[in-house]
Amino acid sequence: MEQIEILGFAVLLSGVALLAFTFVNAYLFLWGKLGIVPSQNIIEAFGVILGPLIETLIRIMYLGVMGWTGSLLTIRGVQILTPLKKEYKNRGSTAGQGS
Repeated sequence: MEQIEILGFAVLLSGVALLAFTFVNAYLFLWGKLGIVPSQNIIEAFGVILGPLIETLIRIMYLGVMGWTGSLLTIRGVQILTPLKKEYKNRGSTAGQGS
């Protein structure tokens, strides 16, 4: 196995691992307890909910960046490995055509 092929598999596997980690984090985040407390006063309720809302938005952005990075790594790994597969296929078809 060539060094570029090992690099391609490493990038691909790290991207898939990051995507899996992101989806597990998102799943656990969805099972978290929501801290929404009903209130008669809308201004008071908005003030109480503003903190958890900002925290939730930060988590969503964090998961989005992780998912984006994981998908980019996965795409790059596939792009590294695809030309190598075609090259090996071409080598195999010309290897049987001896002189």
